[in-house]
Amino acid sequence: MILVSACLLGQLVRYKGDGCAQELLTAPEIRKHLVPICPECAGGLPTPRPPAEIQGAGGGSGVWQGTAKVINNIGQDVTEAYCAGAQEALQITRTQPITAAILKERSPSCGTHAIYDGSFSGCKLAGQGVAAAALAQAGIPLYSEEELTAELINHLLDQDKPSTQK
Repeated sequence: MILVSACLLGQLVRYKGDGCAQELLTAPEIRKHLVPICPECAGGLPTPRPPAEIQGAGGGSGVWQGTAKVINNIGQDVTEAYCAGAQEALQITRTQPITAAILKERSPSCGTHAIYDGSFSGCKLAGQGVAAAALAQAGIPLYSEEELTAELINHLLDQDKPSTQK
């Protein structure tokens, strides 16, 4: 099974109240291998919600280490909700045979390679979101929707077959 950001499946869970469905994930033969999660919603945040960014050192890992926080654009500290949602994502990996995760790039929860810099100016920096950092720490291979190709999906689905599972 592959953990996937729910917004990438078209679920209306993004901070703006929309989704961003990825065509490569919509085929029924693929969807049956996907386990959707929105860590932000799982952490108790509403949809829509004010946009949030990680502020401080270390991105999502920094949140776990206490050197960064997740702050929304109206100044509220929403770190606790982001951590709770990340814990929910980790719980899924403990209860289902998750072999990889496909996550929404630049999200403060799900960013796999890049996140916004915390200034709400649109500037990006290398780093991971809170849930992505937790999943990576747990050894889950991470991919962003920007890396999706038919070949990658086929590779991930091949790993999902019982004969090749660990």
